[in-house]
Amino acid sequence: MGTTGTLRVDGADGLVGSEVPYLELGSAELGPTVSLMAGVHGCEYTSMLGLRRFLQGLDESKLQGRLLVIPIANLAAFHGRTPFVVPHDQLNLNRCFPGDANGSFTERLAHVLFDSVIRNADFHIDLHAGDMVEALEPFTIYDASEVQEQSRALSHAYGLGYSIRSERSASPIAGTSSAAAAEAGIPSITAEAGGCGLVDERSVELHLSGIRRVLASLGVLPASFDPPQSPVELNRWVWLRSAIGGWWSPAVAAGDRVPGGSIVGTVSSLTTDEIEEIRAPEDGFPLFVTTSPAVGVDGLLMGLASGAQPV
Repeated sequence: MGTTGTLRVDGADGLVGSEVPYLELGSAELGPTVSLMAGVHGCEYTSMLGLRRFLQGLDESKLQGRLLVIPIANLAAFHGRTPFVVPHDQLNLNRCFPGDANGSFTERLAHVLFDSVIRNADFHIDLHAGDMVEALEPFTIYDASEVQEQSRALSHAYGLGYSIRSERSASPIAGTSSAAAAEAGIPSITAEAGGCGLVDERSVELHLSGIRRVLASLGVLPASFDPPQSPVELNRWVWLRSAIGGWWSPAVAAGDRVPGGSIVGTVSSLTTDEIEEIRAPEDGFPLFVTTSPAVGVDGLLMGLASGAQPV
């Protein structure tokens, strides 16, 4: 199927993950080029399997455009079963885009992924899930940019329940592949479904149908679908963190609606009687929740999405 190639991280010969397979399918002469990437985090399996199933069921002769596909971007973390970070340098790949050709291993990996694949696309989709210790309600993120309306259309087409527009100045994260793509003028989204390092069929199907819907909306893969239900549109992330280390006990689940000021969980010290009450600073939806009781000082507890997005 298509053309298979290998992306190589300079100066990293012999390291696991220094060679990343990719696929090129279809033709740019027939329509837009779309980059599809999964496995930026090594234990987010539903996104990887959704992309694998899409490729397995694809009839390349029907493509009206070109696909640039990275099935598993972070092979070092995948083989090492390492959540969040790349084992070689303990950096988070999804905080390093567009990368640095002269940086550490992860920064160089981000550079080759971005320059060799993402930069050559007209649209970019980055597939994710909740990692090993994250329960997650499905959502998409796109960034405020000059191409935000096209990115918003991709977000809606993917068909998940929540769509978040992220302002760079207010975002708790930076260096994502979708943010770097948007900065380069490429409409893009991050799509999240699944969690806790598990392979559940519902989340795999959400990614599979999301890929197909987006490609159909772009005319790259002729197909017809019933319009997905409009997502809840939000425009702000608030990441709640612990002031003390200890035992985290969430009081809400991913996808709940919580009012501002309400207690969403507690952190209990392991050595004293101290108990920290974690309160929602405003109305919102916890779209991912840390499931592990073990948290350190400044440990990430949940991501609260809030702020109605004007239509």
